[in-house]
Order: sequence, then C-alpha cells, then structure tokens
Amino acid sequence: MPYTSILTETRARVGLVTFNRPQSMNALNPVILGELLEALTEFNADPAIGAMLITGSERAFAAGADIKFMADASASQMRANGFVSLFEGLGQLEKPVIAAVNGFALGGGCELALACDMIIASETARFGQPEVTIGVIPGGGGTQRLTRALGKALAMEMILNNRTLTADEAKRANLVNRVVPSEILMEEAWAFAEEIANRAPLAVAAAKKAINTAYEKSLSSGLAEERELFHGLFDTLDQKEGMHAFIEKRKSHWQGK
Repeated sequence: MPYTSILTETRARVGLVTFNRPQSMNALNPVILGELLEALTEFNADPAIGAMLITGSERAFAAGADIKFMADASASQMRANGFVSLFEGLGQLEKPVIAAVNGFALGGGCELALACDMIIASETARFGQPEVTIGVIPGGGGTQRLTRALGKALAMEMILNNRTLTADEAKRANLVNRVVPSEILMEEAWAFAEEIANRAPLAVAAAKKAINTAYEKSLSSGLAEERELFHGLFDTLDQKEGMHAFIEKRKSHWQGK
C-alpha cells in the first residue's frame, strides 16, 4: 500500500524503512509509527526477508515526537491515541531490526532506536531524551531502556538534565554497536543486516527471543526460556542442515524450516 510518511525498499534479504517527513526532521506521530509498524510487520512475514533496517535522513534519524499533536492533549486523550504503546510493537517482531542513525535521535527518536535490536550510528549521530525541557518524561521506553543500557547515573543525567551523547560516547557506553563515517552509514548498515539475514532464520529468531528474555526477566526465567528454545531447534531442518554442513565442510543452505 502507499505510505505518506515512510519509504520502503528491499535489497537481497533485507527490508528497509526510511522515515520521510523532512519538513519536521522526521518527528514521530501516530501516523508515521503506524506506517512503520505496518511495513515492518509485512517484512517480518515475508520468508524472503531475514532482517530489517530503519533509518531517517542525513540530518535526523528522528528529532523527537511531533509536539504539535500532543501540546493540547489531555491524559485521557494521550492514552486513547495509543502513541507511546506503538513503540512496543517492535518487540513483537521475530526478525532482527537494526537502526541506522544519522544526525539527531532525540526524545521519541532515541526511544525508537533503543527499541530496535541493534544500532549502527554515523559519526554525526546524537542521542538524547530532552522531554523534561517541555514538562514531560520519556513515554516510549526511554526511562527503562536507557537505564538498562547505560546504568542509573548516566540515564539520570540524560533524562533529568538533558545530557546528549555523541556517537562515540554512545559507543563507549554500549548504547550502539558500531560508529562509522556518515557517508558510508547505509553501506555499512546494509552489509551488517545482510550478514545477519543470511544466517539460519529460525535460530536467529530464537536467539533474539532468548536475549530479550535475559534483558527483560530474571536469570532463572531467561535460562528456562533459553533451554526451551535451544531444544526446540533440534526439530528443525535448519539445525540438521547447519550441523551436517559443518561436518561436511560446506556452506549451509537454510530453509527456515
């Protein structure tokens, strides 16, 4: 279907969603997030796609939430429009989602990047949660994911005192996977995503689920989940193919079954 706020593209086994609201530096609202989730859900259901990318423009991944639609809203109206709950939709996707971040990833833009499974940042990337400067707090997971990723002290500074992290600072704090020059960001992101997309799809999905369980639950719950996923993979054709290919010293041919 045609989208109003995003562009989509596929290359090999990777699906890309690009935010396309240049007039607002890709500010997020229910429409753009709804379109993003619709496109990602379609990629997720496509057996020809093994991984997904999200990116913005050279100037901004997403410079925050669109304040215009929120400024006069009441608490009940914000609950009813479901805006912040849309961020959780990324967690329902089985396939890996990678954020390729150029420029500003502020407020909701930072939260969206954090909701992805991995982040590749250009040297121009800037991460921040400035919500307190407009009288609110992060509502799309920022207080929770930043604290888990960075620890309490730095998360407090970013959220309470509008501290912005450069790409290098974010890398040192383990917020992002890689930092690359801006001019090769998408080249690196495509290559990174394609490498993951060409791995055994059921194993990748199971590994993602197990890691997220470790991130979100207790160690004992995570270990139980990991064991169940591990054992379940032994009823798949991909497990048999992968192990026999290793023994036979040949390349694996994955079927996703």
